[in-house]
Amino acid sequence: MKLIQATANARWHLVVALACIATQARAQSAETLDLTAVGKDSRWKVSGRSISLGEVKGKRALQLSEGPGMGLVWLDGFDFTNGVIELDILGRSQPVQGSFVGVAFRVLDAQTHDAVYFRPFNFRAADSTRHSHAVQYVSQPAWPWEKLRSEHPGAYERAVVPEPNGDEWFHVRIVVEKPKVSVFVNGRAEPALVVDELSARTHGAIGVWVGEGSGGAFANLRVTRTR
Repeated sequence: MKLIQATANARWHLVVALACIATQARAQSAETLDLTAVGKDSRWKVSGRSISLGEVKGKRALQLSEGPGMGLVWLDGFDFTNGVIELDILGRSQPVQGSFVGVAFRVLDAQTHDAVYFRPFNFRAADSTRHSHAVQYVSQPAWPWEKLRSEHPGAYERAVVPEPNGDEWFHVRIVVEKPKVSVFVNGRAEPALVVDELSARTHGAIGVWVGEGSGGAFANLRVTRTR
């Protein structure tokens, strides 16, 4: 009788263990957030820009128009805590101060979110100061870039090395493990930027982001939620 009970207990523990492994595997599998559904799926919210879909330099992409202020497109209800965000981004190298393109996370609404964004016009800038302002972290609305640069110079923005072509697609991988945010570009093993989040938020949606006056194109958005 004891042997039968022990065997049953062992089987039960095995079932539980396999279920846990399966749950963990599902939780850590990459999810595609279909940017081509923006404008069709009501869960996608658009603020500050008009959008279009089409082929852009070989990729099926979401394009955001130029316009005043920030622009944000986010998947409302998609709850992200920690994990990995990957996508392809296209900005432009000219004019200077004309292209601010990136990813928003911990999104509550169009005004409240964290973001990592790029200034492609600074990727290959000869001026060393501009060159060091290629990738930026911000936490809106409390910590915009101006306040961060003034109060914490060099802490929340860096150069991207090796320098991408500012007029071509580049691949971004952002690893969020609160409080740390690490930004990798074009498959590099070394992060271009590592910061500690300034927001107290632990949850929020994911989206794509453009800055003052900027448009941009985005493709292949995938998110792996670790917990």
